[in-house]
Amino acid sequence: MSSRWGERLRHTLGFRLAAWYAALFVGSSLALAGLTYLLLASSLRERDREIIRSTLIGYVARYEQGGLPALTQALREDQAAGRHEPLFVRVLDSDQEAVFFSLPPGWTDFDLAQLARAAGRGEGQFVTVAGRSGARALEVASALLPDGTLVQVGKSTETREELLSHYRTTLVFALAGFVVFGLAGGAALTRWTMRPIRHLALAVQVIMRTGKVEARVPVAGTADPLDELSALFNRMLDRIESLMAAMRGALDNVAHDLRTPMTRLRATAERALQAEPDAAACREALADCLEEAERVTEMLNTLMDISEAETGAMKLEREAVDAGVLLAEAGELFADVAEDKGVALEVEAPAALVVDADASRLRRAFANLVDNAVKYTPPGGRVACTARADGPEAVVEIRDTGTGIGAGDLPRIWDRLYRGDRSRSERGLGLGLSLVQAIVRAHGGRVDVASTPGEGSTFTVRLPLATAPASMTHM
Repeated sequence: MSSRWGERLRHTLGFRLAAWYAALFVGSSLALAGLTYLLLASSLRERDREIIRSTLIGYVARYEQGGLPALTQALREDQAAGRHEPLFVRVLDSDQEAVFFSLPPGWTDFDLAQLARAAGRGEGQFVTVAGRSGARALEVASALLPDGTLVQVGKSTETREELLSHYRTTLVFALAGFVVFGLAGGAALTRWTMRPIRHLALAVQVIMRTGKVEARVPVAGTADPLDELSALFNRMLDRIESLMAAMRGALDNVAHDLRTPMTRLRATAERALQAEPDAAACREALADCLEEAERVTEMLNTLMDISEAETGAMKLEREAVDAGVLLAEAGELFADVAEDKGVALEVEAPAALVVDADASRLRRAFANLVDNAVKYTPPGGRVACTARADGPEAVVEIRDTGTGIGAGDLPRIWDRLYRGDRSRSERGLGLGLSLVQAIVRAHGGRVDVASTPGEGSTFTVRLPLATAPASMTHM
């Protein structure tokens, strides 16, 4: 059981972060301690050798000035003044016979026979003589004088080794503290770092448990990636919540709009069944049922087209087409309707306004906009449809003098099945503008609206112009 728990712990992100932090901290501490130790050892060794070199130079100078008596006097003066630690001093004549020898007490474990190799090495060269116990060594520098005399000065490494030993002991305890601090710091840092993720997991658990998306993750407002992830998660929840609200509204609208044709279809069928057998009446009832069925089918097909366009699954048969021609065709389609209603419908579209588009779908989008403009413009009003080039874009405008759109309805007119108060009295599915926006966006364009209640509305479609107008398909 404990091994299974330990295995799970080792695979957790928090444990891995803590372990990596502790390993990095301890490793850095070890590297720093090792570097400090090497620098200290090198500094102490260089200090000892500098003492040896400077003392050797001084003794050689005194020997050359006054011989052995001067050297002996210099050694006594240094010992009396305590200028440095005890030193080994030896003078050999040209026959390698010792004419002067000074060895501090307790240094008898050094094998001085090894110093024979120092002869002829010259000033500044060092020979290390290991002690028999191995705990210390004797470093010796030699200077060969012109008359063949060899002066040797040496210093024990015992003091240096004791200092380094104390330093190593201190480092061991310090590193133990570093390990504890690294583990504790790693755990604290991991807990602090993982806090946004824990909040994120808690929000997800609440959503999964309750089925509601009102939960949000606390955001500190920093530039931290995890904090940015929390902000993005909250925005995603906001988007999901708005989509769910729109979906509920859409379902309510679908249910409401489907109820009417289904009720009429059922009532027509019931009347036909209850009436006396009459071929003409039955044909009329079937025609009414077919009309209502077509209305339901149109609604469902339009919803499918919008979904395909919004998800990028709509298949577009792209070709070079003239946007002005498509606009003119949409105007012709509703010319009779506008005339019967007493609305002036004008279309001004220059030629060669070429866009890369699916002609049938783009024509449908323009037709929906013209249909809306005519539908909501009272008799005596005017609908103006224009097309023009604006830099790299083709701009199509449908301007009417109709009832306009209220400020509260304006942001929602693109929603599926949304119908404002003014549009409830008009027959329609509430999907026309949603389909227009979906088709225009699928073509890489955008559609905007500006409206003033009581004065009219202007819908503007912007589409990228085609780069190769020579291959334009004639409508």
